[in-house]
Amino acid sequence: MRKTGWSRRAGAMMVLLLGFLLLPGLACAKGPAGTVLVLGDSLSAAHNIPVDAGWVSLLQQRVRQQSKTPARIVNASMSGETTAGALTRLPDLLAREKPTVVVIALGGNDALRGLTPAQVQGNLEKMVQASQKAGAKVLLLGIDVPPNYGPAYRQRLAAAYKALATQYKVPLLPFLLEGVALQPGMMQADGLHPTAQAQPKVLDNVWPLLRPLL
Repeated sequence: MRKTGWSRRAGAMMVLLLGFLLLPGLACAKGPAGTVLVLGDSLSAAHNIPVDAGWVSLLQQRVRQQSKTPARIVNASMSGETTAGALTRLPDLLAREKPTVVVIALGGNDALRGLTPAQVQGNLEKMVQASQKAGAKVLLLGIDVPPNYGPAYRQRLAAAYKALATQYKVPLLPFLLEGVALQPGMMQADGLHPTAQAQPKVLDNVWPLLRPLL
């Protein structure tokens, strides 16, 4: 009887010891803190600059530096993308990537193609709804258009982003290129896309709103 009792105690101690030994391995096996899906156009797709220099790539570097379990960054941005095109792609992206945060940085190409702010807002709204329904937090990155569009159009476009942010309680960066557009050395020759040197500033615009969502 004594021998059996000792064997049981020894067995229990071995199980406990194995548990302690496995804990560090289990901690190391933990996955990333989440997935950030960036859905944008050429402003987020490193247009005409090295991919590693784009603000989304710089974002991945920053989260790796500042977190022991950094979020995974998925850049689904495409040059020329519109709100309608992104809306079509979004369901598959949500299902495949299972993001915890969706960053929507769209609207510029819609304006260039003559869509009304109401149409832009309608497509953005559907993307916000789909993302939230999938359990993701949303960050909206707004855009402005050149002055030749007129003050009325620009005001309605800005109001569209603000209305969505208010209605769906999501953070909004009113202008992604704040402090970049029209600044010497910050824009490429086309006057539409930021240079590689401007990308850290673009990230600095986004980071204060994105960080609390991670």
